[in-house]
Amino acid sequence: MRLATWNVNSLKARLERVTTWTQEIGPDILCIQETKMKPEAFPVEHFTSLGYESVHFGQGQWNGVAILSRVGLDDSHLGFVGQDLDEGQEARVVSARCGGIHVVNVYVPNGRSLDDDHYKYKLEWMDQLTRSLELSFARSDLVVVCGDFNIAPEDRDVYDPAKLEGMTHVSTPERDCIARLAGLGFSDSFRLFYPSAGLYSWWDYRQGSFHKGHGMRIDLIMVSEGLLGNCVGSLIDRNARKGTQPSDHAPVVVEFNL
Repeated sequence: MRLATWNVNSLKARLERVTTWTQEIGPDILCIQETKMKPEAFPVEHFTSLGYESVHFGQGQWNGVAILSRVGLDDSHLGFVGQDLDEGQEARVVSARCGGIHVVNVYVPNGRSLDDDHYKYKLEWMDQLTRSLELSFARSDLVVVCGDFNIAPEDRDVYDPAKLEGMTHVSTPERDCIARLAGLGFSDSFRLFYPSAGLYSWWDYRQGSFHKGHGMRIDLIMVSEGLLGNCVGSLIDRNARKGTQPSDHAPVVVEFNL
């Protein structure tokens, strides 16, 4: 089974790219972030024609998360797993059971800067995510938590740790949030196969960052202890970041032998 996560930075703007990539790579499950679509605008019929069931949590021009699956899609839920959806909650997490795996797709708040209220919101949001996972799943369950975490877990996940010191995405409290997920038994699947530094999933549009290699690895696929032994491969598809009007993120893929 092949699962992928991709922040497409507007599904309307990138639908043709997503379609082409999906047909070429053939993910069984695709988790999308930043759809930036109202619920009624999501192209359900288009993805159905490609063989995918879908669930979308959207709110218009901001945020938005979706799961596409061609291996079944049941028990879908908008918002944090095991919790009622609060009125006004941002469209940042959606989950479903696909092919025997419970998939939780997240778009973590950016944080903006360490002195911004949005940074406090980011940490609180991650705490709520962690609590919901702890209460909803056992370590032996087959669970994937994936998406745009807006956190680079370690210094090897950024191009210049010294240059980024004092900024969001690399602060100790943010990284502690990833460590708490690890404490629940979730492992960073990409690092099972690629321990080296210099491997990124996001590059700023500005200043030629992609061509200079000035990136971060902030798009993660975290797998539970129950699923860890089934991981047989992973990759970041940098080719999807090339060409005309790409997303600023590249898809991350993991293969499972189930």
